[in-house]
Amino acid sequence: MQNWDTCNSSTAERSWFGQMSLPRELSVKNGRLYQKPIRELEALRSSKVEHQDVTFSGNITLDGVKGRRVDMELEIRPGDEENVYRKFAVRFAQNDQFYTALSFHPGDSVMKIDRKFSGSRRALIHQRRALVNSENGKLKLRIILDRFSVEVFVNDGEQVITATLYTDQAADGISFLANGSVNMDVVKYDLSGDESR
Repeated sequence: MQNWDTCNSSTAERSWFGQMSLPRELSVKNGRLYQKPIRELEALRSSKVEHQDVTFSGNITLDGVKGRRVDMELEIRPGDEENVYRKFAVRFAQNDQFYTALSFHPGDSVMKIDRKFSGSRRALIHQRRALVNSENGKLKLRIILDRFSVEVFVNDGEQVITATLYTDQAADGISFLANGSVNMDVVKYDLSGDESR
């Protein structure tokens, strides 16, 4: 999860450098490689929070949905089938000053992680993009936040986007944004595990 631009970014207050992505189970469906987090990760889940059939536009937060060690599943649908939303976004590692955003534009089927407001001192690439399959704005996401990373599994692992985050750990807000009407289901778990990571 590093690049040559960040190889000298280790500091005295951050005694680690580099991080491996989550171990993944690989499969092939219709000639395409799929990646899912290993199922053993589900044993680390606790404190389930669930919100079903939430329709919104603009910016919202949901009760109980926050944290920096999170396993969150989202199903996104247009709130109005005749008028598909123009943008959907999730902001995480968020406080009054910083956030990282995952956004999707159904018009061009591009999903993007954007860290330019994450407080990073310097990164050659603030954004990661992927072309994803979406039928009329419908999308399935699994977002796994570790203290210093995010991994997004799209449509049961058809696409995966990964990035590191250096935002202060106190920034634990999660919010949702829609340009147009979005209907979504959210299931969020806290992740427990080795506190030294």
